[in-house]
Amino acid sequence: MNKVATTCLQGGCHCGAVRYEVSTALPLDAVECNCSICTKSGYLYLLVNAKQFSLLQGSDDLNTYTFDTHEAKHYFCRHCGIKSFYVPRSNPQGFSINIHCLDDYPELEMTRRTFDGQHWEASFQKLYIKPGVKK
Repeated sequence: MNKVATTCLQGGCHCGAVRYEVSTALPLDAVECNCSICTKSGYLYLLVNAKQFSLLQGSDDLNTYTFDTHEAKHYFCRHCGIKSFYVPRSNPQGFSINIHCLDDYPELEMTRRTFDGQHWEASFQKLYIKPGVKK
């Protein structure tokens, strides 16, 4: 079995009040989504498990925004307004990291793929639900 080398990256909001650390493999699996919030905010995401994410500072500086199904929890800095991570609807036990908010962006090695968030349910089923397997 091949072991995947991981690296520890740090990131945060624009003003520095919110800081986090994420452990992940390189190249990053960057996903561009065309849903309304990702498009408007220019969000480029990396999905990670909760164990891979650590909020270093700023828990009191975060506000939460939800919409539509209210399953995703979009956290943004109450000072500068930047959403550097959120809890995604597709993985409520994990986090979506905004790659643009990582300290080493844009030098990070990554592969990019797209997700059709405008048709979220159908796209999610296509990616994550195997034929013949009930959700």
